[in-house]
Amino acid sequence: MAQRWIATEFGTELDNLRLVDADVPAPGPGEVTIEVRAAGVNPADRKHLAGGPDADRGRLPLPLGYEVAGVLSAVGPDTEIASGGGAVGDEVIAYRVSGGYASALTVPAAGVFAKPAALDFPAAANLLLVGTTAAEMLDVTRVRSGDTVLLHAASGAVGVSVLQQARLMGVRVIGTTGDAGADVVRRFGGEPVPYGPGLADRVRALAPDGVTAAMDAVGTDEAIDVSLGLVEPDRFVTIAAFERAQRDGLPIISGKFPASQAFRDRARPRVIELAASGQLVVPVARTFPLTEAVAALEFLRGGHPGGKLALIPGA
Repeated sequence: MAQRWIATEFGTELDNLRLVDADVPAPGPGEVTIEVRAAGVNPADRKHLAGGPDADRGRLPLPLGYEVAGVLSAVGPDTEIASGGGAVGDEVIAYRVSGGYASALTVPAAGVFAKPAALDFPAAANLLLVGTTAAEMLDVTRVRSGDTVLLHAASGAVGVSVLQQARLMGVRVIGTTGDAGADVVRRFGGEPVPYGPGLADRVRALAPDGVTAAMDAVGTDEAIDVSLGLVEPDRFVTIAAFERAQRDGLPIISGKFPASQAFRDRARPRVIELAASGQLVVPVARTFPLTEAVAALEFLRGGHPGGKLALIPGA
């Protein structure tokens, strides 16, 4: 018997969340069971809860959580994990799972990889969603060595991964941030620039020869307007401004899009390799016991957690 969080209704509030006891099925062929040591907490989890007017109520009760790190407790017959091998006791990470806010779960082995030893469980549980999102942003904007790019929300979780991956590519990043995030941007190789009135002029002063591409991880009109004043629309991408991007026909990527899912699946081994070699780190701001998932989501809703959050079963 395991514990897991479910939503009994769709909605933006959290009073429909319940921590329940649940059976964990034994793994069949192509499956493994993971004893969860940490579950990643992401803005996408809240979006998953929102549902919307066309939400399929047949999906209720809705399990929460897309990524976990833990230890294999059972392996199905004739089964290997995605990175090869896989035995009881091995430390692993998994993304994209359904129901990661749990103490244990059985999942397809194709989404399970050996955990990079360089990361502890809370960091490993937050590696792949932001890491593959960042990789896709760099890919769709066709960024190359020697380019200069503008990155909005550079001190956020996705932004920090973009900064690290861009630096490895030889790409210069000018990153928008508030005062509190400027040191984070510098730490990971970017050049901070304050957002607010006059942002475009400040970017032009830092990059008099122009910027090659712009990436938006915040979703504000300022971020989009400034970006489109500096680059062509096909060198811009957003992961946050869904309504405006759809209205104005702007490039957008999302884990719910099949093309994004396919790219991010292909990107997982490379992101894990970078983490294993110490070239990609995941700052963790805070951990919460699994029983305090609602508090973790409320903390995340504040908008400036200062790093990733993780839920720890048994804490």
